[in-house]
Amino acid sequence: MSDLKVTIADALAAVELSGETYGEMLTKADFDVGLYRPGTIDPQGPHKRDEIYLIASGVGTFVRGDEQTPFAPGDLLFVPAGVPHRFEGFSDDFSAWVIFFGPKPSR
Repeated sequence: MSDLKVTIADALAAVELSGETYGEMLTKADFDVGLYRPGTIDPQGPHKRDEIYLIASGVGTFVRGDEQTPFAPGDLLFVPAGVPHRFEGFSDDFSAWVIFFGPKPSR
C-alpha cells in the first residue's frame, strides 16, 4: 500500500480480503490510519490512543461515553484514549477511516 495515496476502494478491498473488521493502511511513528467496517454490530472497546473517525460511507448513531450523535459521510468524530465508544444502528454500507495518534503504548 502506498504512503502517498490510499483510496477508499483499495481500503475496502483490503479489509474484505482480510476477513477482519479493521485494516491498517498506513503506519508511522506517531499515527496509524486504517479503515473500519464492522459487520452488523460494533464490538469495540476503549483504545489506548486518541482516535479520529472520518465517516467514509453510511449513517447511524455514534456513542461516546454518555453522549450520542447521528453521523453521516464526511463527519469527523473524536475519541480520547480510554473512553468507551461504539457505532449503533448503522447502515449496511457503513465504513470509517480511523486515525490513531499520539505515543504508541508499550506492549
